Amino acid sequence: MRLREFFDVGSVELELVSGTKEEVLRELVTLLDLDEKSQAVLHKTLRRRENLGSTGIGKRIAIPHCRSLVVSRLRLAYGRKRTGIDFDSIDDQPVRHFFLIVAPPLEVSNQYLPILGRIAQFTKDPEVPRKLNALSDPSEFLDLLEERAS
Repeated sequence: MRLREFFDVGSVELELVSGTKEEVLRELVTLLDLDEKSQAVLHKTLRRRENLGSTGIGKRIAIPHCRSLVVSRLRLAYGRKRTGIDFDSIDDQPVRHFFLIVAPPLEVSNQYLPILGRIAQFTKDPEVPRKLNALSDPSEFLDLLEERAS
């Protein structure tokens, strides 16, 4: 199970337009290509999760994640906001890189937590933030996952 397998070009947005935490969550959800009602439910679930504690892990990276009935399998998306936004990150720095993870409540394959761990490990690579900042096309993001993520 490689991270690359969970992303496609349509789930990557290198120019997020949102200016607030709330808007970024909504914009990330749209990358999953769900119907409007499902998007609204998922957005609300992510907001509740963020109210428990920010998923901003530091170094300008956040990994918003939740479980929801609106998906039938594990879904991931990536978004970048070059200027960064306040995301209540643990280091109080604006967040530029967002990795969204959504899984169904009962997941037979049990990939949710291992994927969360793999993304955290991937972002700890000292070269990854610089390479994420330099991306000019979603396919380059997929190539980076192939190259650097186990």
